[in-house]
Amino acid sequence: MRLYNTLTKKIMEFKPYNDNEVTMYTCGPTVYYYAHIGNLRTYISEDILEKGLNYLGYKVKRCMNITDVGHLTGDGDTGEDKLMTAAKKEHKSVLDIAKFYTEAFFKDLERLNIKKPEIVSPATENIDFYIKMIEKLLKDGYAYASGGNIYFDTSKFSNYYELSGRSKDDLMLAVRDDVEADNNKRNPFDFGLWFTNSKFNDQELKWDSPFGYGYPGWHIECSAIAIQNLGEHLDIHCGGVDNIFPHHTNEIAQSECYLGHKWCNYWVHMEFLNDKTGKMSKSKGDSKDLNSLIEKGYDPIVYRYFCLQSHYRKVLVYSLESLDMATNAYNKLKGKIKNIKSNLSGQLEKDKIEFYQNKFKEAFSNDMNTSMMLTTLYDVIKSDMNNNTKFYLIEDFDKVLSLSLLDDEQISLEFESYIRKKIEERTLAKKNKDFALADKIREELAMKNVLIKDTKEGTVFEIRK
Repeated sequence: MRLYNTLTKKIMEFKPYNDNEVTMYTCGPTVYYYAHIGNLRTYISEDILEKGLNYLGYKVKRCMNITDVGHLTGDGDTGEDKLMTAAKKEHKSVLDIAKFYTEAFFKDLERLNIKKPEIVSPATENIDFYIKMIEKLLKDGYAYASGGNIYFDTSKFSNYYELSGRSKDDLMLAVRDDVEADNNKRNPFDFGLWFTNSKFNDQELKWDSPFGYGYPGWHIECSAIAIQNLGEHLDIHCGGVDNIFPHHTNEIAQSECYLGHKWCNYWVHMEFLNDKTGKMSKSKGDSKDLNSLIEKGYDPIVYRYFCLQSHYRKVLVYSLESLDMATNAYNKLKGKIKNIKSNLSGQLEKDKIEFYQNKFKEAFSNDMNTSMMLTTLYDVIKSDMNNNTKFYLIEDFDKVLSLSLLDDEQISLEFESYIRKKIEERTLAKKNKDFALADKIREELAMKNVLIKDTKEGTVFEIRK
């Protein structure tokens, strides 16, 4: 297995600390709204990584946090507390907001065939361990009290800029707006470990601590949850590229100063999902979540298929046209597999099974090359093997791809609701003699492989595979 390691800036052979046992930590969501499809792309890649490692014979123990204590947009007690803002907007408590969107997040994972991590730990359940870490960092001189808050002193950690690959001056220019406005800090890149004196004086969630009544900084959460659940040596830490600095940089600093040794060997980062104008994000007002795709008639598994067509380290450009193309390709793939399933024959050809399994493993082991994994699947389908052998391999590969390749054809309730809504819109358009709109709706449904036909009893539809 070879993986690109952000820490070393190169593809490296993967060697876990303990033989075939792998500890893997993935940054979870801040549960103040529905997960953005860009974030879900990262979770899809992390899911492939976990399942692919299992396929190679590793035993993966994976942990994820849930950020249910406020998350600041900046790092210097600046910006906004996203959870508190959402709670005020929806007239609910912070914990009610967190509970609702945590459940929504796991529903999204289920719809995308993403395996729920073995360990899921909300930030609010780990306050005692944050305090334990902060006390030791203070005692060892890596942290200091100032203005009622506790800060980590980044000047005390010599490898602070290693992960980002940037110098202090480069980062000052790149993120000047993010490191301003906290006069309690000794250095601009110092970060908060515990706040008792914050501009968020109406913070809903606070706890008693040796440092005063307050709440933790958001960087300490991931370090503490990972160390507490996965031990002092971590094999893989994942996240989006936007987490490299400052979040993962700060995780490394506080974790290694607390532990006294190197913490994590492999840092795996997933690239952005962009549209034609650039990076999409909730902060830019691009509130594209999975529900918005479903409302437009797209199967969540088609979005997963769309993501797997590209390498996780490449920016993926999203558009409705690209999802339409993915829909057509996925439906054709399912049609071919359905034909194989309907005509099973022949004894399993074990030599060919081993050959294609090795090709699939090689594709995954080459820095998780999902497009090559899909190519291997297509190679199996068009090969001269008998259908029993093909079916065996398709089922085997789908343990990693998780594209529901062998599921019986059935229409989801969400998709059926979308179709019927569009038929109603078309009927109204025809009644109003807006035939251009009626034709447009027919074409839109056709792009989703939905054929409609007007009968005496009304409009009926058929799914074309």
